[in-house]
Amino acid sequence: MTVERRARAVEAIQALGADGLLVTTLVNVRYLTGFTGSNGALLVPADGPAVFLTDGRYKDQAAAELPDVEHVITRDLVGEASGRMPGRWAVETHTLSVDDHARLTDLDTVSADRLVEGLREVKDEIEVAALRRACAISVEALQGLLTGPLVGRTEREVARDLENRMIDLGAEAIAFDTILASGPNSAIPHHSPTDRVLAAGDLVKADFGARVDGYHADCTRTVVLGTPDDWQREAHAVVQASQAAGVQALVEGAALADVDALAREVLDDAGWLEHFTTGLGHGVGLEIHEDPFIGRSHAGRLARCTTLTMEPGVYVPGRGGVRIEDTVAVTGSGAPPEVLTTMTTDLLEIA
Repeated sequence: MTVERRARAVEAIQALGADGLLVTTLVNVRYLTGFTGSNGALLVPADGPAVFLTDGRYKDQAAAELPDVEHVITRDLVGEASGRMPGRWAVETHTLSVDDHARLTDLDTVSADRLVEGLREVKDEIEVAALRRACAISVEALQGLLTGPLVGRTEREVARDLENRMIDLGAEAIAFDTILASGPNSAIPHHSPTDRVLAAGDLVKADFGARVDGYHADCTRTVVLGTPDDWQREAHAVVQASQAAGVQALVEGAALADVDALAREVLDDAGWLEHFTTGLGHGVGLEIHEDPFIGRSHAGRLARCTTLTMEPGVYVPGRGGVRIEDTVAVTGSGAPPEVLTTMTTDLLEIA
């Protein structure tokens, strides 16, 4: 599959009028090669075999993970690469350090302009399978957590419990630092768990995910401890309606700005839009936040096999907040999107 990905990169290189691409962004190196180490670069000529560069720590790992490309072992990745770049080469100017970019000034270079990030928007079957597994682990972990008592436990304790469940179920790691927010803390969109004790009547927001084969799940559910107040029911219901409308709008060819407007319209009609203060969604894959991003200012349309989140919310300072988030795969041929985080979005009342 990495051979096919590099072939797509070559097509993009040729469209730029470049003779090759220097890839120095590590996540992009992984995408194009499968390399999982912490130091590497890749030369992708428009006409010729790829060359992978890394240091001696990863000599054996590279031989096992990248058997189909030439390997160069060096501590000076950019310096060694620069001597292998005849003609005009595209470079990742958006992530190159100032010092490394200065070392390439004597060469004929052009900005790659997030070339590989653009390729990564459309997932192949191996990527979607990894995301499905990561999402399944995430959902199973939360469902297990919610069967036990939560009242009387601290946010930190519950967050660690959820994370441990994901690891025990087969995740290689958590996808990001878990957000576990209770009571008034649930009104803070990116709250870090504290020693606050969960109490009856609290809204509890869990934003979490598992990582599998480098791919990140992203899921949020908000539950209530005990019987919800009327305002909690109302807030949850409007977020659920907005989220459902947004998910159904994630179809091939849909404009990102239109998806954003549709989900916001539901909140606006119900009088809650002023309490929605975060972004609506983002691409997810080898990074937890990657292209495309959903927003009124984001141009572009959704492509088939794009995976992204849909996560509207309302946040009322001092009272609490609700967010519902799913990881979703865009299908094709007019088919509805596939929701990978397969768990009810109904308001659950937890003892």
